[in-house]
Amino acid sequence: MWCNLYTLAMSLADIVSSIDSEIARLTQARALLSGLSTTKDTAAPLPKRRKLSAAARKKIGDAQRKRWATQKKDK
Repeated sequence: MWCNLYTLAMSLADIVSSIDSEIARLTQARALLSGLSTTKDTAAPLPKRRKLSAAARKKIGDAQRKRWATQKKDK
């Protein structure tokens, strides 16, 4: 009976060890996929993006079309 309990305890310890190693492997894979290092460093927050107004986008678009027209005319 003692031998069976010892074997059961050893196999449970093996199972727990296997689960722990799998968790560590998955944690490392997750960190690599999310672009974080495995040392638990926090990534710097991304800077807020500035938005252009519709008028500014139109002005930039008109200027680019003018450059394209000049370039096409020169050919």
